[in-house]
Amino acid sequence: MIRLFTLTLFVSLSLLAADRVVLTNGDIVTGTIVKKDGAKLTIKSDLMGPVTMPWSAVKSITSDSELFVELPGGDTVKGKLATAADRLEIAIPGETRSAPIAQIIAVRDDAEQHAFERLEHPGLLDLWNGYFDIGLALARGNARTDTLTTAFNAARATRADKTSVYFNQIYGTARVNNLTSTIASAVRGGWRYDRNFGSRFFLNAMNDYEHDRFQNLDLRFVVGTGAGYHAVKHDGFTLDVDGGADYARENYLDSLRHNLAEANFGDTLAYRLNGSTSLTQAFRMFNNLSDTGQYRVNSDLGMVTVVRKWLGWHVTASDRYISNPAEGRQRNDLLISTGFRLSFAR
Repeated sequence: MIRLFTLTLFVSLSLLAADRVVLTNGDIVTGTIVKKDGAKLTIKSDLMGPVTMPWSAVKSITSDSELFVELPGGDTVKGKLATAADRLEIAIPGETRSAPIAQIIAVRDDAEQHAFERLEHPGLLDLWNGYFDIGLALARGNARTDTLTTAFNAARATRADKTSVYFNQIYGTARVNNLTSTIASAVRGGWRYDRNFGSRFFLNAMNDYEHDRFQNLDLRFVVGTGAGYHAVKHDGFTLDVDGGADYARENYLDSLRHNLAEANFGDTLAYRLNGSTSLTQAFRMFNNLSDTGQYRVNSDLGMVTVVRKWLGWHVTASDRYISNPAEGRQRNDLLISTGFRLSFAR
Protein backbone atom coordinates (compact mmCIF):
# COMPACT_ATOMS: atom_id res chain seq x y z
CA MET A 1 0.00 0.00 0.00
CA ILE A 2 2.81 2.38 0.90
CA ARG A 3 4.63 1.50 -2.34
CA LEU A 4 1.50 2.17 -4.39
CA PHE A 5 0.98 5.51 -2.65
CA THR A 6 4.63 6.47 -3.23
CA LEU A 7 4.43 5.53 -6.93
CA THR A 8 1.19 7.47 -7.40
CA LEU A 9 2.68 10.50 -5.68
CA PHE A 10 5.83 10.30 -7.83
CA VAL A 11 3.84 10.08 -11.08
CA SER A 12 1.59 12.96 -9.99
CA LEU A 13 4.55 15.20 -9.16
CA SER A 14 6.20 14.27 -12.48
CA LEU A 15 3.08 15.29 -14.38
CA LEU A 16 2.83 18.55 -12.44
CA ALA A 17 6.47 19.36 -13.22
CA ALA A 18 6.21 18.47 -16.92
CA ASP A 19 5.30 20.67 -19.86
CA ARG A 20 1.81 19.85 -21.10
CA VAL A 21 0.33 20.06 -24.60
CA VAL A 22 -3.35 19.51 -25.29
CA LEU A 23 -4.29 18.76 -28.90
CA THR A 24 -7.50 19.65 -30.72
CA ASN A 25 -8.56 15.96 -30.70
CA GLY A 26 -8.33 15.85 -26.91
CA ASP A 27 -5.01 13.98 -26.65
CA ILE A 28 -2.62 15.20 -23.94
CA VAL A 29 1.17 14.93 -24.30
CA THR A 30 3.47 15.64 -21.35
CA GLY A 31 7.23 15.96 -21.27
CA THR A 32 9.71 18.71 -22.13
CA ILE A 33 9.02 21.09 -25.02
CA VAL A 34 12.03 21.21 -27.33
CA LYS A 35 10.99 23.49 -30.18
CA LYS A 36 8.33 24.74 -32.51
CA ASP A 37 10.07 24.93 -35.89
CA GLY A 38 8.01 25.83 -38.93
CA ALA A 39 4.70 23.97 -38.78
CA LYS A 40 5.83 21.30 -36.28
CA LEU A 41 6.08 21.15 -32.48
CA THR A 42 8.53 18.74 -30.85
CA ILE A 43 8.17 17.61 -27.23
CA LYS A 44 10.40 15.05 -25.52
CA SER A 45 8.33 12.54 -23.61
CA ASP A 46 9.86 10.39 -20.86
CA LEU A 47 8.05 7.33 -22.19
CA MET A 48 7.95 7.89 -25.96
CA GLY A 49 11.05 9.99 -26.58
CA PRO A 50 10.82 12.91 -29.07
CA VAL A 51 7.25 13.37 -30.33
CA THR A 52 6.46 15.67 -33.27
CA MET A 53 3.00 17.02 -33.98
CA PRO A 54 1.44 19.66 -36.25
CA TRP A 55 1.40 23.11 -34.64
CA SER A 56 -2.07 23.62 -36.10
CA ALA A 57 -3.28 20.70 -33.93
CA VAL A 58 -2.17 22.39 -30.68
CA LYS A 59 -5.09 23.64 -28.58
CA SER A 60 -3.22 24.69 -25.43
CA ILE A 61 0.27 24.66 -23.88
CA THR A 62 1.48 24.90 -20.31
CA SER A 63 5.23 24.90 -19.61
CA ASP A 64 6.96 24.32 -16.29
CA SER A 65 10.26 25.68 -17.65
CA GLU A 66 11.02 28.98 -19.35
CA LEU A 67 11.15 28.88 -23.15
CA PHE A 68 12.18 31.31 -25.86
CA VAL A 69 9.25 32.46 -28.00
CA GLU A 70 9.58 34.38 -31.28
CA LEU A 71 6.51 36.57 -31.62
CA PRO A 72 4.91 38.06 -34.74
CA GLY A 73 7.03 41.04 -35.70
CA GLY A 74 10.31 39.35 -34.76
CA ASP A 75 10.56 40.02 -31.01
CA THR A 76 11.93 37.11 -28.95
CA VAL A 77 11.01 36.80 -25.26
CA LYS A 78 11.67 34.17 -22.60
CA GLY A 79 9.21 32.93 -20.00
CA LYS A 80 6.79 30.23 -18.92
CA LEU A 81 3.94 29.47 -21.30
CA ALA A 82 0.20 29.23 -20.78
CA THR A 83 -2.83 29.63 -23.01
CA ALA A 84 -6.01 31.65 -22.79
CA ALA A 85 -8.59 30.83 -25.47
CA ASP A 86 -6.64 30.90 -28.75
CA ARG A 87 -3.75 33.03 -27.46
CA LEU A 88 -0.35 31.99 -26.12
CA GLU A 89 0.73 33.90 -23.01
CA ILE A 90 4.40 34.24 -22.00
CA ALA A 91 5.09 35.22 -18.39
CA ILE A 92 8.29 37.28 -18.38
CA PRO A 93 9.63 39.32 -15.43
CA GLY A 94 7.34 42.28 -14.80
CA GLU A 95 4.78 41.58 -17.54
CA THR A 96 2.96 39.06 -19.68
CA ARG A 97 3.21 39.04 -23.47
CA SER A 98 0.67 37.27 -25.65
CA ALA A 99 -0.09 36.51 -29.28
CA PRO A 100 -2.48 34.24 -31.21
CA ILE A 101 -1.22 30.66 -31.14
CA ALA A 102 -1.49 30.40 -34.92
CA GLN A 103 0.85 33.40 -35.39
CA ILE A 104 3.70 32.22 -33.13
CA ILE A 105 6.82 31.98 -35.26
CA ALA A 106 8.99 29.75 -33.08
CA VAL A 107 9.39 28.21 -29.62
CA ARG A 108 12.79 26.98 -28.43
CA ASP A 109 14.38 25.56 -25.31
CA ASP A 110 17.83 26.79 -24.20
CA ALA A 111 19.76 24.34 -26.39
CA GLU A 112 17.70 25.09 -29.51
CA GLN A 113 17.99 28.85 -28.92
CA HIS A 114 21.76 28.54 -28.60
CA ALA A 115 21.91 26.59 -31.87
CA PHE A 116 19.65 29.17 -33.56
CA GLU A 117 21.81 32.10 -32.43
CA ARG A 118 24.93 30.28 -33.53
CA LEU A 119 23.48 29.99 -37.02
CA GLU A 120 22.46 33.65 -37.03
CA HIS A 121 25.88 35.03 -36.06
CA PRO A 122 28.50 32.31 -36.55
CA GLY A 123 32.23 32.88 -36.34
CA LEU A 124 34.31 32.33 -39.46
CA LEU A 125 35.58 28.98 -38.16
CA ASP A 126 32.19 27.84 -36.79
CA LEU A 127 29.71 25.40 -38.37
CA TRP A 128 32.19 23.56 -40.57
CA ASN A 129 31.56 19.87 -41.05
CA GLY A 130 32.95 17.39 -43.51
CA TYR A 131 35.02 14.29 -44.04
CA PHE A 132 38.32 12.84 -45.18
CA ASP A 133 38.34 9.60 -47.21
CA ILE A 134 41.30 7.32 -47.72
CA GLY A 135 41.64 4.11 -49.69
CA LEU A 136 44.69 1.98 -50.48
CA ALA A 137 45.08 -1.03 -52.77
CA LEU A 138 48.30 -3.08 -52.99
CA ALA A 139 49.42 -6.06 -55.03
CA ARG A 140 52.61 -8.01 -54.40
CA GLY A 141 54.06 -10.92 -56.38
CA ASN A 142 54.80 -11.16 -60.09
CA ALA A 143 53.38 -7.64 -60.39
CA ARG A 144 53.76 -4.86 -57.81
CA THR A 145 51.02 -2.19 -57.81
CA ASP A 146 50.16 0.60 -55.37
CA THR A 147 47.02 2.72 -55.66
CA LEU A 148 46.09 5.51 -53.25
CA THR A 149 42.80 7.43 -53.29
CA THR A 150 42.01 10.37 -51.03
CA ALA A 151 39.14 12.84 -50.79
CA PHE A 152 38.37 15.84 -48.62
CA ASN A 153 35.04 17.65 -48.41
CA ALA A 154 34.01 20.44 -46.03
CA ALA A 155 30.93 22.67 -45.89
CA ARG A 156 29.80 25.58 -43.73
CA ALA A 157 26.04 26.22 -43.84
CA THR A 158 24.21 29.09 -42.15
CA ARG A 159 20.64 30.31 -42.56
CA ALA A 160 21.81 32.76 -45.23
CA ASP A 161 24.50 30.93 -47.19
CA LYS A 162 26.62 27.85 -47.72
CA THR A 163 30.34 27.55 -48.50
CA SER A 164 31.83 24.25 -49.61
CA VAL A 165 35.29 23.07 -50.65
CA TYR A 166 36.36 19.71 -52.06
CA PHE A 167 39.43 17.81 -53.16
CA ASN A 168 39.96 14.26 -54.40
CA GLN A 169 42.75 12.39 -56.12
CA ILE A 170 43.91 8.99 -57.28
CA TYR A 171 47.51 7.96 -57.84
CA GLY A 172 48.74 4.53 -58.85
CA THR A 173 52.00 2.91 -59.91
CA ALA A 174 52.85 -0.53 -61.27
CA ARG A 175 56.14 -2.40 -61.43
CA VAL A 176 56.55 -5.23 -63.91
CA ASN A 177 59.92 -6.77 -64.90
CA ASN A 178 61.68 -4.18 -62.70
CA LEU A 179 60.12 -1.33 -64.67
CA THR A 180 57.97 1.09 -62.67
CA SER A 181 55.43 3.37 -64.34
CA THR A 182 52.51 5.59 -63.32
CA ILE A 183 49.21 3.98 -64.21
CA ALA A 184 46.81 6.50 -62.65
CA SER A 185 47.10 10.19 -61.82
CA ALA A 186 44.15 12.54 -61.41
CA VAL A 187 43.45 15.46 -59.08
CA ARG A 188 40.15 17.37 -58.75
CA GLY A 189 39.31 20.25 -56.43
CA GLY A 190 37.40 23.48 -56.05
CA TRP A 191 35.03 25.60 -54.03
CA ARG A 192 31.46 26.87 -54.25
CA TYR A 193 29.43 29.58 -52.53
CA ASP A 194 25.60 29.68 -52.39
CA ARG A 195 23.65 32.70 -51.14
CA ASN A 196 19.99 32.18 -50.24
CA PHE A 197 17.26 34.60 -51.30
CA GLY A 198 14.11 33.53 -49.51
CA SER A 199 13.56 29.93 -48.48
CA ARG A 200 13.91 28.34 -51.92
CA PHE A 201 16.01 30.40 -54.35
CA PHE A 202 19.76 30.97 -54.26
CA LEU A 203 22.61 32.44 -56.31
CA ASN A 204 25.99 30.75 -56.54
CA ALA A 205 29.61 31.19 -57.58
CA MET A 206 32.04 28.34 -58.23
CA ASN A 207 35.68 27.66 -59.09
CA ASP A 208 36.99 24.23 -60.13
CA TYR A 209 40.45 22.85 -60.91
CA GLU A 210 41.28 19.53 -62.55
CA HIS A 211 44.39 17.62 -63.61
CA ASP A 212 43.96 14.30 -65.40
CA ARG A 213 46.75 12.35 -67.05
CA PHE A 214 44.08 9.92 -68.32
CA GLN A 215 42.85 12.75 -70.56
CA ASN A 216 46.33 14.24 -71.20
CA LEU A 217 45.01 17.27 -69.28
CA ASP A 218 47.57 19.37 -67.44
CA LEU A 219 45.07 21.81 -65.90
CA ARG A 220 41.45 22.78 -66.42
CA PHE A 221 40.46 26.03 -64.66
CA VAL A 222 36.74 26.87 -64.42
CA VAL A 223 35.06 29.90 -62.85
CA GLY A 224 31.33 30.64 -63.08
CA THR A 225 28.12 31.81 -61.53
CA GLY A 226 24.45 30.89 -61.64
CA ALA A 227 21.12 30.54 -59.84
CA GLY A 228 19.29 27.61 -58.30
CA TYR A 229 16.26 26.30 -56.46
CA HIS A 230 15.94 24.16 -53.32
CA ALA A 231 13.48 21.68 -54.83
CA VAL A 232 13.27 19.40 -51.76
CA LYS A 233 14.07 20.40 -48.18
CA HIS A 234 13.21 17.60 -45.75
CA ASP A 235 15.01 15.93 -42.89
CA GLY A 236 17.01 13.17 -44.51
CA PHE A 237 16.29 14.26 -48.09
CA THR A 238 17.45 17.40 -49.94
CA LEU A 239 17.57 18.15 -53.66
CA ASP A 240 18.94 21.32 -55.29
CA VAL A 241 18.82 22.14 -59.00
CA ASP A 242 20.70 25.04 -60.63
CA GLY A 243 22.18 26.38 -63.81
CA GLY A 244 24.48 29.15 -64.98
CA ALA A 245 27.43 30.17 -67.15
CA ASP A 246 31.19 29.78 -66.77
CA TYR A 247 34.57 30.39 -68.34
CA ALA A 248 36.95 27.43 -68.76
CA ARG A 249 40.62 27.40 -69.69
CA GLU A 250 42.19 24.04 -70.61
CA ASN A 251 45.94 23.41 -70.85
CA TYR A 252 46.94 20.00 -72.24
CA LEU A 253 50.29 18.24 -71.84
CA ASP A 254 50.91 18.48 -75.61
CA SER A 255 50.72 22.34 -75.38
CA LEU A 256 47.17 22.48 -76.77
CA ARG A 257 45.15 25.36 -75.25
CA HIS A 258 41.37 26.00 -75.10
CA ASN A 259 39.49 29.06 -73.85
CA LEU A 260 35.78 28.29 -73.59
CA ALA A 261 32.49 29.92 -72.69
CA GLU A 262 30.09 27.35 -71.27
CA ALA A 263 26.50 27.02 -70.06
CA ASN A 264 26.03 24.52 -67.26
CA PHE A 265 23.21 22.91 -65.31
CA GLY A 266 22.93 20.15 -62.74
CA ASP A 267 21.70 18.91 -59.39
CA THR A 268 22.93 17.81 -55.96
CA LEU A 269 21.06 15.28 -53.82
CA ALA A 270 21.48 13.91 -50.30
CA TYR A 271 19.30 11.09 -49.00
CA ARG A 272 19.43 9.20 -45.71
CA LEU A 273 18.63 5.54 -46.42
CA ASN A 274 18.44 4.63 -42.72
CA GLY A 275 19.93 5.65 -39.39
CA SER A 276 23.49 4.77 -40.39
CA THR A 277 23.67 4.85 -44.21
CA SER A 278 23.30 7.85 -46.52
CA LEU A 279 23.56 8.47 -50.25
CA THR A 280 24.88 11.53 -52.11
CA GLN A 281 24.70 12.32 -55.81
CA ALA A 282 25.91 15.24 -57.93
CA PHE A 283 25.53 15.81 -61.69
CA ARG A 284 26.65 18.72 -63.87
CA MET A 285 26.69 19.14 -67.64
CA PHE A 286 28.84 21.81 -69.30
CA ASN A 287 27.82 22.82 -72.84
CA ASN A 288 30.46 24.53 -74.96
CA LEU A 289 29.12 27.85 -76.25
CA SER A 290 32.32 28.62 -78.17
CA ASP A 291 32.04 25.42 -80.19
CA THR A 292 28.46 24.17 -79.99
CA GLY A 293 27.98 20.42 -80.04
CA GLN A 294 30.86 19.80 -77.66
CA TYR A 295 30.24 19.19 -73.99
CA ARG A 296 31.53 17.52 -70.83
CA VAL A 297 29.76 15.85 -67.91
CA ASN A 298 30.75 15.48 -64.24
CA SER A 299 28.88 12.82 -62.29
CA ASP A 300 29.54 11.70 -58.71
CA LEU A 301 27.81 9.10 -56.56
CA GLY A 302 28.68 8.08 -53.04
CA MET A 303 27.36 5.99 -50.16
CA VAL A 304 28.64 5.93 -46.59
CA THR A 305 27.75 3.78 -43.60
CA VAL A 306 28.54 5.22 -40.18
CA VAL A 307 30.44 2.87 -37.86
CA ARG A 308 31.13 5.46 -35.17
CA LYS A 309 30.19 9.12 -34.96
CA TRP A 310 33.55 10.05 -36.50
CA LEU A 311 34.22 6.90 -38.53
CA GLY A 312 32.49 5.42 -41.56
CA TRP A 313 32.98 3.17 -44.57
CA HIS A 314 32.38 4.69 -48.01
CA VAL A 315 32.00 3.63 -51.62
CA THR A 316 32.43 6.43 -54.15
CA ALA A 317 32.18 6.61 -57.95
CA SER A 318 33.40 9.69 -59.83
CA ASP A 319 32.88 9.86 -63.59
CA ARG A 320 34.18 12.43 -66.09
CA TYR A 321 33.03 12.42 -69.72
CA ILE A 322 34.27 14.74 -72.47
CA SER A 323 32.88 14.71 -76.00
CA ASN A 324 36.13 15.85 -77.63
CA PRO A 325 39.09 14.27 -75.79
CA ALA A 326 42.73 14.78 -76.72
CA GLU A 327 43.89 12.70 -79.67
CA GLY A 328 44.32 9.05 -78.77
CA ARG A 329 42.40 9.37 -75.47
CA GLN A 330 39.04 7.90 -74.50
CA ARG A 331 35.99 10.05 -73.77
CA ASN A 332 35.16 8.55 -70.38
CA ASP A 333 37.10 8.16 -67.10
CA LEU A 334 35.52 6.44 -64.10
CA LEU A 335 37.16 6.34 -60.67
CA ILE A 336 35.75 3.97 -58.05
CA SER A 337 37.13 3.94 -54.52
CA THR A 338 36.24 2.48 -51.14
CA GLY A 339 37.76 2.82 -47.71
CA PHE A 340 37.53 4.60 -44.38
CA ARG A 341 35.84 7.96 -43.89
CA LEU A 342 36.87 10.21 -41.01
CA SER A 343 34.19 12.81 -40.24
CA PHE A 344 34.42 16.07 -38.32
CA ALA A 345 32.05 18.82 -37.21
CA ARG A 346 32.65 22.18 -35.56
